[in-house]
Amino acid sequence: QVQLVESGGGLVQAGGSLRLSCEASGRTFSSYTMGWFRQAPGKEREFVAAISWSGATTTYADSVKGRFTISRDNAKKTVYLQMNSLKPEDTAVYYCACTYYSRDYVLTSENDYNYWGQGTQVTVSS
Repeated sequence: QVQLVESGGGLVQAGGSLRLSCEASGRTFSSYTMGWFRQAPGKEREFVAAISWSGATTTYADSVKGRFTISRDNAKKTVYLQMNSLKPEDTAVYYCACTYYSRDYVLTSENDYNYWGQGTQVTVSS
């Protein structure tokens, strides 16, 4: 079993930055592909970013490319999401997710992930 705890959410003005953290415990962290998803009020949860277990491969939703950066520190069992140039449409609850994946690659569908954090609120004001 893997437990994930997100932190770093908050309220920022448009154009500002936030850094989200997701600390994992349980199984060996390096064996897991990690991803970030978000869900805005009244909308379905959507993919944001993912990173392979070694960190060699990352991928992003088109809506956040060039603004968000995902990274991981396997020694600390932590994955990060650096969010720059935030827009009001980035407002959502952000969820960290992981799944065991033998390949050093990324997964982008929420159905591919079997462990989830509790979420952290990100609010971007105009």
